Amino acid sequence: MSSVISEIRKDFIYNLLLKGERVDGRTFDQYREISIERDVIRKAEGSALVKLGSSQVLVGIKMQPGEPFQDTPNRGVIITNAELVPLASPNFEPGPPNEVGIELARVVDRGVRESKAVDLEALCIVPGKQVWIIFIDVHILDDCGNILDAASLGAIAALLSTKVPASRFGLGEDYMLPINDIPVATTAIEFSDVLMFDPGVDEESIANTKLTVITTAKGEICGMQKSGKGLLKPEQIYRIVDIACEKAREIREKFLEA
Repeated sequence: MSSVISEIRKDFIYNLLLKGERVDGRTFDQYREISIERDVIRKAEGSALVKLGSSQVLVGIKMQPGEPFQDTPNRGVIITNAELVPLASPNFEPGPPNEVGIELARVVDRGVRESKAVDLEALCIVPGKQVWIIFIDVHILDDCGNILDAASLGAIAALLSTKVPASRFGLGEDYMLPINDIPVATTAIEFSDVLMFDPGVDEESIANTKLTVITTAKGEICGMQKSGKGLLKPEQIYRIVDIACEKAREIREKFLEA
């Protein structure tokens, strides 16, 4: 029965696309409403609750001193994990992270790391011996589509509110985590040669492929992730990147205003 309903839903969305429409009435490049609430977890070093339409993502930051990686002895460490809460979607199951959770954590981590959003050298305590370790924990509370963009935005929002707990470990006074950039992830899907940004969960289920573009405040690409079995034409990729840069700029401006 579920497969029959899925096919009916797919045909419904397809017929809307032929008329240049989406299920919720948005244009193909229009994002749903975004809201961000910071400092929502009292015992975390930083936190943020992001709502993208009806999708909800909670991100918490914890920090502690530890050993650096051998190849970066004077830089802090970032470790990102994602938990897909089973109540958030019928597709999420209890247990170890599945491919979706692993991909989400890696893309969020890549956006923060490759944009150099956090000044990791400023988190060195004793070169080669002790640095600050940042744990970014992403919790998907409600999956109504495009949780990757919401998680990416939640991570940087939480990092911006993070205070380094130096006094707790006898390392001086607490101070705000040094942030250099605000990376923004922008996701588009392709279905029947139509490109749609910020896909809802039904749109994601019928997509041939999905492409996420992460850009810095300067408009430079610091990460890309493609998923799905479909192929994208070069002109489609160029168009996605162009629109992604513009949408990221708009989202970043609203983010800073908030």
